[in-house]
Amino acid sequence: MRPARRRKPSSTAWLSRQLNDPYVAAARAAGWRSRAAFKLSEIDDRFHLFRPGMRVVDLGAAPGGWTQVAIRRIGADRGRGIVVAVDRVEIEPVAGARLLRLDLREEAAVVAIREALGGPADIVLSDMAPATTGHAQTDHLRIVALAEAAFAAAAALLRPGGAFLAKVFRGGAEGELLVQLKRAFTELRHVKPPASRAESAETYVLARGFRGAA
Repeated sequence: MRPARRRKPSSTAWLSRQLNDPYVAAARAAGWRSRAAFKLSEIDDRFHLFRPGMRVVDLGAAPGGWTQVAIRRIGADRGRGIVVAVDRVEIEPVAGARLLRLDLREEAAVVAIREALGGPADIVLSDMAPATTGHAQTDHLRIVALAEAAFAAAAALLRPGGAFLAKVFRGGAEGELLVQLKRAFTELRHVKPPASRAESAETYVLARGFRGAA
């Protein structure tokens, strides 16, 4: 670890949040790979996304916190359902998940995910986020671009009636994405779980009732 005098202010602030964040400590104690596991758990507790035996896709899955939650809630660790975890970086093995190291921007990515699923997905998850620049508008545009890529994959993978959950940052540029989601799904809402830091612009869009591929 670098001495504090050489650390950037943004790094110091991040470290302070981590050290004082009860969710970080709770994640370690519970065996979750990230505090983000609590976000998905809280969303599922409220909206009942998961059922035993589902086919689930987790995009931007590293380090695997959301994958762990999905596995436990559909029973994939007991042979019920399938969780396919996808990321550009390597993910350490997670019992009950099929791991794919892929870039969604590549044409072959969706084909590989579909083959790993063995059928259409019931739900596609995306907690993808870009490396932040510190420039709010740039960061917002980047995360919206990732959400759009996740939606494009979801539209190719979901069964009719399926669901899509993705991270976005509020800031205006997600407007076109919301228009597309309203066309593609029968239900759309914004969700901010308690584990999402209050000061963060982070929120999630939850779309349900996929109308089917156009």
